[in-house]
Amino acid sequence: MCCLSTWALLLALGVTTTAQGTWRRDSLRVARQNNPAVYHSEDDYEWTTWFNVDHPGGRGDYEQLDAIRFYYRARVCDVPRALEARTTDWIPARNTGEKIHADPTLGFWCANAEQAPGRNCSNYAVRFLCPKGQSGNTGSEGSQDAWGPWSDWSHCSAKCGQVAVQVRSRKCQSQPKQWDKQCSGPTVEGRACKGPECPGTGCTLHCEMGRVNAECDACMCQDHIVLGSVRSAGGLPAPGATILRFGPSSKLLTLTDHNGHFRIPGICPDGNATLTVQLRNHAPHTVIVPHSTEHTSVLSIMLKRAEKLHVVKNPENKARREGQTAALCCKVGGSPEPEEYQWFHNGSLLDRKQLNYDSTLVLRNLSMEQTGEYYCRASNQAGAIKSKPAIVTVLGKDQPSCNPKPESYLIRLPHDCYQNSTDSLYYDVGKCLSGTCAGQLDNAIRCKDSVAYCCGVAKMEEKQLKCQGYELPTMVVTECGCQKCVETKVIVRGRAVAADTGEPMRFGHVYINGARVSRTGYKGTFSIQVPHDTERLVMTFVDNMDKFVNTTKVLPFNTKGGAVYHEIKLLRKKEPVTISSTELNTLQLGEVEGQDPIAEIQIPPNSFYKQSGEVFVGNVKASITFLDARDVSTAAAAQSDLNFVGDEGDTLPLRTYGMFSVDFRDEEAGEPLNAGEVKVKMDSTQVKMPEHLDTMKLWSLNPDTGMWEEEGSFQMEKKQRGKREERTFLIGNMEIRERRLFNLDVPENRRCYIKVRGFRSDRFMPSEQVEGVVVTLINMEPTAGYSSNPRAWGRFDSVITGPNGACLPAFCDDQKADAYSAHVMANMGGEELEAVPSAPKFNPNIIGVPQPYLGKLNYRRSDHIDPRLKKTAFSINVAKPSPNTAEELNGPVYSFDQLKECEEAPFTAGHFRFTRVEGDRYDYNTVPFNEDDPMSWTEDYLSWWPKPMEYRACYVKVKINGPREINMRSRNQGGTHPKTVGQLYGLRDTRSIRDMDQSTVSAVCLEFKCSGMLYDQDRVDRTLVKVIPQGSCKRDNVNSMLQEYLINHLPLAVNNDTNEFTMLAPLDPLGHNYGIYTVTDQDPRTAKEIALGRCFDGTSDGTSRVMKSSEGVALTFTCGDREVTRQSVFQALQNSPGQSLASTVRDGRGRKQRAGANALRNSRRRSTRNPTATRTSG
Repeated sequence: MCCLSTWALLLALGVTTTAQGTWRRDSLRVARQNNPAVYHSEDDYEWTTWFNVDHPGGRGDYEQLDAIRFYYRARVCDVPRALEARTTDWIPARNTGEKIHADPTLGFWCANAEQAPGRNCSNYAVRFLCPKGQSGNTGSEGSQDAWGPWSDWSHCSAKCGQVAVQVRSRKCQSQPKQWDKQCSGPTVEGRACKGPECPGTGCTLHCEMGRVNAECDACMCQDHIVLGSVRSAGGLPAPGATILRFGPSSKLLTLTDHNGHFRIPGICPDGNATLTVQLRNHAPHTVIVPHSTEHTSVLSIMLKRAEKLHVVKNPENKARREGQTAALCCKVGGSPEPEEYQWFHNGSLLDRKQLNYDSTLVLRNLSMEQTGEYYCRASNQAGAIKSKPAIVTVLGKDQPSCNPKPESYLIRLPHDCYQNSTDSLYYDVGKCLSGTCAGQLDNAIRCKDSVAYCCGVAKMEEKQLKCQGYELPTMVVTECGCQKCVETKVIVRGRAVAADTGEPMRFGHVYINGARVSRTGYKGTFSIQVPHDTERLVMTFVDNMDKFVNTTKVLPFNTKGGAVYHEIKLLRKKEPVTISSTELNTLQLGEVEGQDPIAEIQIPPNSFYKQSGEVFVGNVKASITFLDARDVSTAAAAQSDLNFVGDEGDTLPLRTYGMFSVDFRDEEAGEPLNAGEVKVKMDSTQVKMPEHLDTMKLWSLNPDTGMWEEEGSFQMEKKQRGKREERTFLIGNMEIRERRLFNLDVPENRRCYIKVRGFRSDRFMPSEQVEGVVVTLINMEPTAGYSSNPRAWGRFDSVITGPNGACLPAFCDDQKADAYSAHVMANMGGEELEAVPSAPKFNPNIIGVPQPYLGKLNYRRSDHIDPRLKKTAFSINVAKPSPNTAEELNGPVYSFDQLKECEEAPFTAGHFRFTRVEGDRYDYNTVPFNEDDPMSWTEDYLSWWPKPMEYRACYVKVKINGPREINMRSRNQGGTHPKTVGQLYGLRDTRSIRDMDQSTVSAVCLEFKCSGMLYDQDRVDRTLVKVIPQGSCKRDNVNSMLQEYLINHLPLAVNNDTNEFTMLAPLDPLGHNYGIYTVTDQDPRTAKEIALGRCFDGTSDGTSRVMKSSEGVALTFTCGDREVTRQSVFQALQNSPGQSLASTVRDGRGRKQRAGANALRNSRRRSTRNPTATRTSG
């Protein structure tokens, strides 16, 4: 063994005693002969259990005391008084006739070289005599009373000729403070048991080392022993871990003892012997016994937490024609890995033998009946997981991939372009519904098609619309077809701030899938490009300053592309308290003043461990941050999305009673500490729904998947609290290891969906729906008796609106309408959207839900009672629709199995509404483009944004001296490109903002089309930009640096008309010194927002929401105080708030007829080249 040299030195010094006489009681005599002072009566001492840590192979049998202490630290006293030795056949050492050595302070040994020729030492076991209470003897007097009785031995699972292990266990019945004193020793014991004899069979196994065992499935070396220790995740000892011989038919060899140690004799160290270690909630670990010539091998094994199955790659939508082939791929990760994959078509299991599938399903020679929804289900012994469904569309050989007829799509025209034909300011330009289509693909079988094909615009036609004094060109979609999909980038951006004060998390780290991908800025801002094929975005925010709790969020994003803004609320870490590791510690969980804690954490003495697994003794800095669900203001700081994966692989919701984040550190070194055998005691009086008492569980958050995973269940226990009061607690056990965020949750199955739509304005027209709005719903927990006044929140969900709104999951009840309630709010780019008012007028037509269902839902906007409150949220009772009531079957609440009906609901179906607070600005593009949907981009020379993944926004700052706010227009035409010269790209109308300090000064940031390459990336176009005040104005000044730049970069636009300003837009991003502000981003709204913020601030690197009228100005106009020739539609509606938009436009027509001829003439003069009447592309 490794310490033979030490033993040789001790022998040379004569420290040990040689004996060949009697032993059991003579062992006392041995001790007395060496040191007479150590003799004591056995009445004051007790024997330890028997130890056998060595095997008599090699040089002999060495039962060293140091080696025994290494494996059984607490079971031998510091100074044993005597020892006894017997062979494993229970023969006393005195009867063996062998020469042996013994010393109670060193141990026992027998050297083969000292025995008679041809004879080796026997295999000995030893025990030691120790003072009572120090032996670690499980049957000692004084501790036996605290232990409960042993259970029966478990069934022997050994097959014929095999050896298995039977186990039994017991429980400590002591008070917590007496655990160490009264309950030393193991809680689990094991013993070997043999299976029945096997009939003789021939064996072909050949062993290079040792001999073949009786089962003929392994090689055995009688003179070799494997010693090992197993530690669980976090470094704690792993009692009860099973050790198996790895192979086609794994064989159980032993179980680890209470210290996590194991001993296996007979394993050959030939480099081929493989052991598998298994422990509940841990991943199986395989270890090879290394090649060795020694008679003992020592293994140290650290297990990892079992990784729940999670979907890495979902199958993708496919469109094919009859007879073609489609491959659907599903990749699931986990440890252990999936054992089986199953594929389902429209909910029916597909025949594995017929289709021969695994993680990939190949559908050959497709037929029409194979159209439908496909998903995979992967499983192993620990559970299952389902993928998201993929839609396979099978088309006839001559069937068009896309509907060639465009859908209706109304765009709003400029305020001076009222159309008599439609009696409105709207014009139908058509649009093509984006979706997967069957394009020109090769014959290769791929999980992901080499080229993605989508339905899009195939042909467009230019129309000239008659406006007041000018003609407005617009491109109208005439045919849809299958083409390559528009490439887009998906962005998630926002700010990470404190939930209490809004303090930013400066320079924190942002992680996705365990990898650091970004940092927050000084103001807590972040921007992440979402990796391609991401289905579920899980982001973790880590504060380097250690002010905030590490926070994991599941953030929704727009799969079509573009940016979505999120504000991440962070909980501030609680100040740590100092506790002693050797005492029983109780920490309270509760943050609501005047109310009892909802739970407490109880940590037994000596439960803290270092990361290495070593028991920690000393002072601990303990910080426990509790998110109390009874405080509604904490809902936004909730981590993850409160979901878990059920036994069948479905993603299911949880309802929280509180989350707590734990941080234990060594007070001196600052090293993180783990804790084992921690109890969580939850006050049952805090659980207001009795049915939740039986389903309450402890959960921990997996920061990589964002899913909650079960840590343990609760058991009811009654405790006396005071002299008369008896309280009932829910008791749960847990270990605090590598995961530090936990949850008190119950699964909830009463679920519904709520339909919500976002709009650009309070006209609530279908064509003005806004995509990319983050709609958030907070579920409220009712008080006892299902009162409509909720006492705590229970769940937090966010969904992104698409072209048909969003469906938010919510808890609901079909028995009582007010059993569950919800608060709903909406946000877009940091802007809070307004809900429809509920007072003083309560209009179901505007709210979007008909009566009497609306009354049952009890719709209330946040300012319903107090008009001074915000208007940005509403609350409802989530009453599940009754299948027997017709008016409740058409939204806005849908039962949980009607998600598809909710998502595809027509605009006329019931829904709740939010609207943006529309500013005084208007955008018109000749080629229509929805900035919320980057996939609506169309290849055309007149597209405002020439590149779909690079959006460049340009603004010019204009100062106006005059008593009124002025509407300013930019008219943007092709300037130098031969394909677009003189043709209109678009219009921008924006109202000036009055200076807060000077009543006669206002300013406006006016967007214009940037110069640069057009969509073909062949040559640049210098956009011809006209800045036209909509009033009686005169140009006073042009920024000298801008003027110099335009002169030096020819050609120079003619500026004869002092009522306006014309330029060929600069190619360079000039900055605030020129009054020009340019920002390029992967999302159009983000680019415009940043550029607009800089323009307001008048700087090139700052931002402001307050207009600074005199900073960074490009143009200055002076406008008179007289009637405006072209009255702004914003002014008209402001002056006549009760008048409709159509009537406002009609009333203004008469006043403008006198100026019609002059206006037309001026328009022709300004437009250097009139486009042709009709132009067709495609």
